[in-house]
Amino acid sequence: MNFYDTVKQFDDGRMLPLVEEFYTLQGEGFQTGKAAYFIRIGGCDVGCSWCDSKLSWNPKTFPPVKVDEIVERASQYPAKAVVVTGGEPTLYPLDYLCAELKKHGIQTFIETSGAYPLTGQWDWICLSPKKQQPPAEGIHLMADELKVIISSQADFEWAEENASKVKSTCQLYLQPEWSVYNSIIPSIVDYIMNNPKWRVSLQAHKFMRIP
Repeated sequence: MNFYDTVKQFDDGRMLPLVEEFYTLQGEGFQTGKAAYFIRIGGCDVGCSWCDSKLSWNPKTFPPVKVDEIVERASQYPAKAVVVTGGEPTLYPLDYLCAELKKHGIQTFIETSGAYPLTGQWDWICLSPKKQQPPAEGIHLMADELKVIISSQADFEWAEENASKVKSTCQLYLQPEWSVYNSIIPSIVDYIMNNPKWRVSLQAHKFMRIP
């Protein structure tokens, strides 16, 4: 069974290849510091060399889990907010997941590269585009937040290319790639000081040593 055949087994959206789920504080971008329940879905073919969740790439590693069970666990926590991440969550139909979360009064947030068309009902969409597999048509205008990972000087141009496609209310963030944080952060600081439409996003959860 190849990658896409594996993904198709989840087509009805009532089961998902769950990598992990946990309650913590959001660590990046606009929502930094807010409590939320994280749902990490397995499967990704974008293939970022610096990805810190490579274990999630192969959906075959993670048996299908009933969405109803995931929602029930998420609903037990005080913060009525769920962040769906991956992997690449847009590989799966997420309408059912969102609808069930909404029934419990839970806000829905998604972190995506935008590589595939987006399904589901979202209160906040964080788009983090990748050069090797650019976002699908139309997703830029859906984004509430654009978060571009900066690992080299060339990434600033990629950031501006994507910023030109989002709506005027979209929040713009540049985030240092963790493994080169010390060497790249001075360039990001200088760039934002000269281009103040951008803000910096730090992986605060790593500094706090929480999930």
